[in-house]
Amino acid sequence: MRVKLEGITVLSDDVSRLAAFYHEVLGFDIVVQEDHYVEFANDGVRLAICSKPLMADNTNGHYSFIEERKGQAFELNFQCESPEAVREKYEVFVSKGATSIAEPTVKSWGHTAGFFADPDGNIHSLFAVNPIAEEEA
Repeated sequence: MRVKLEGITVLSDDVSRLAAFYHEVLGFDIVVQEDHYVEFANDGVRLAICSKPLMADNTNGHYSFIEERKGQAFELNFQCESPEAVREKYEVFVSKGATSIAEPTVKSWGHTAGFFADPDGNIHSLFAVNPIAEEEA
């Protein structure tokens, strides 16, 4: 029996602030909005934000939802249609409030990628697969 990844829930102490960023900066439409939970329209895997205190309640007060987070726990990767689109989206995201971490550059693994942070400090990437030069094809 195989399990299927159905959703990713980002945990936050400030759901409304983070949800506004994902909606206004990244462009995700909100389909469910509650005080402690927001869900976004997304093809494929469900994307949501939930308050850490609510998750603590749901898990019998598990310590991991109560203690302060230290370090990067996850990264969301947003694929664009071209390296040019990566650069354009990166500039738009930063101009709307994303924190610039590393501007888009060509990477050794064949992608153009840039890294930015959301208001909670989570670092995410924008990337595109670099086209193969015609003489190599």
